[in-house]
Amino acid sequence: MPATEAFRPRPANVALAFGFALAGCLAGAFYHPASWRPFDLWAYLLTSLIALSLALRENRPFGVLVITGAGFAGYLLLGYQPSLNFWVPAVAFISVTAREGRVRTVCGTALLAAVVALSGVYGRLPWPVVAVQALIVPAVACTVGLTQRRLAGRNAELRRLTALLDQQQRQEARRAVLDERFRIARELHDTISQHMTIVTLQAGLAEYVFFTDPPAARKALGTAAAAGRESLEELRRLLVVLRTYDLGGAAGPEDPADPVPADLLADVDRIPALAERLEAAGLRVEVRFEGARRPLHPGVELCAYRVVQEALTNVVKHSGSAAAEVTVRYLDDELRVTVLDEGGPLSATSTDGSGHGLIGMRERAKIWHGSLTAGARPGGGFQVRLSLPLGQDRNGG
Repeated sequence: MPATEAFRPRPANVALAFGFALAGCLAGAFYHPASWRPFDLWAYLLTSLIALSLALRENRPFGVLVITGAGFAGYLLLGYQPSLNFWVPAVAFISVTAREGRVRTVCGTALLAAVVALSGVYGRLPWPVVAVQALIVPAVACTVGLTQRRLAGRNAELRRLTALLDQQQRQEARRAVLDERFRIARELHDTISQHMTIVTLQAGLAEYVFFTDPPAARKALGTAAAAGRESLEELRRLLVVLRTYDLGGAAGPEDPADPVPADLLADVDRIPALAERLEAAGLRVEVRFEGARRPLHPGVELCAYRVVQEALTNVVKHSGSAAAEVTVRYLDDELRVTVLDEGGPLSATSTDGSGHGLIGMRERAKIWHGSLTAGARPGGGFQVRLSLPLGQDRNGG
């Protein structure tokens, strides 16, 4: 604590000190029995010194107790009658008990008891009254001080917990923003990657056969245009979702607690249309549905669609395989999606499963408490298997 702040009293303590000083001086001026020394200038000075030192009782509690105790003892020894300044050492001792350690508290108890006993002796009280007074006043002041200490400790702990909670809330807010950014990046990747792959391949094919086979070039350009329009439509849907669910507030479109309207999201029923688009890029895709088909949660449908889309895009971009199989199996309590390719001159993904596409697919599966495995098939090719629990969707999503 800086030196300037160590001696800067609180306004409440200053008001208390001036109040005791004024009350003590008024009591001494208007109450002066004949057997006591007249309340003169020295009495006013001592009364003011004793009382005004209370202004620093929270900054230097033990020092204030020593000043008030010694000042009141000197006041009595000079022959002035006990007045309201009798309570000043007791108030100072409350601050000692509330703020100082055990040793100073014990010393302060002895000092206050001695001063109170001296006041009783000079006030010509009976010895039993002096003894009881010397015990009760420190005990009451100590009880009040310990209560203040406990309250101060609880307030400090409350401030600490409040600061910790504020820090955690800030961290959660930052984490939510980062999660939302990752989600947006994942959606953009899944939306654009597959369509741009088709556009690139078909545009390259059209350029290659532009003069030698114009009908094939026109067909390739038409396929590229259709893929571009589909990409724009996917972007439009994504922007609608992002405008509806702001960055730091509501849950995202894959959050189980807050689904978006189903017509804004891709679903399992759109997998055959996805396969047809990829056939234009040279990949023959066979799609099979097994089990009793039923409507599922829109987020589950989106997860399954995106995994199939990413897996087939990886086949086109990295494998070079001419054929792939997609199997969507509806079980009683699980949706199981399998994507297989026959293998080609390239690897469909990294052998350790650390590609960005696989990371995104696994993140989607985890959102719905599912699992995703990917790896090379023993007979050649690559396999991606997604499993999503459907316990929450038995009644139709």
